[in-house]
Amino acid sequence: MPNVKGTTAAGERGKSGLAVNQRVDAQRNRAKILAAAPVALRKNPDASVADIAAEAGVGRMTLYGHFANRAALIDATLADSLEQAEDVLGNVPLDGDPAAALEALIASSWSLLERVRSVLVVAQRELPSARIREMHEVAEGRMQGLFERGQREGVFRAELPVSWLLAVTHLAMNAAAEEVTAGRIERRDAADLIIGTLLPAFTASEGR
Repeated sequence: MPNVKGTTAAGERGKSGLAVNQRVDAQRNRAKILAAAPVALRKNPDASVADIAAEAGVGRMTLYGHFANRAALIDATLADSLEQAEDVLGNVPLDGDPAAALEALIASSWSLLERVRSVLVVAQRELPSARIREMHEVAEGRMQGLFERGQREGVFRAELPVSWLLAVTHLAMNAAAEEVTAGRIERRDAADLIIGTLLPAFTASEGR
């Protein structure tokens, strides 16, 4: 008689192996899509789902298997981009002199902004502002904590609200990105220009 139990066990192992391979393939395709989306959006902010799928080298139905629509894809792409940025920013040392820490944080943030900006511009147009703020909470909290410590230690101007310091920092970085895109300043000079503008404006007179 045939070994029914053995045949069944082999079949189950085969199904299990197939399921594992399918999961690995799905994870690989999702990663390819998330990596391709910023590239496609940098080329064309109005890139369609089909354009992004083509950039990723997958079929449109494969993309829809991971993301229900373009908005869901933009949301996931921005979240993934910010998560990668967090891996870098989380390692920037913020102890020691607050002014030096701010300089290091701005320089690192600028280097990452160029990678994230194409996605962020589209996300600001297509996603709820509350969702974008939610995704920036960790990075915002890090810079806020640095400004608060700098004010306590008399390095940053205490009469300026921390919310204002944060807003001006974001405005300066976005303005620098726009100037680089327009060709009015060099990419390699942007971080120094941002730091050279913000630090004198934020530093308390006794800290200068």
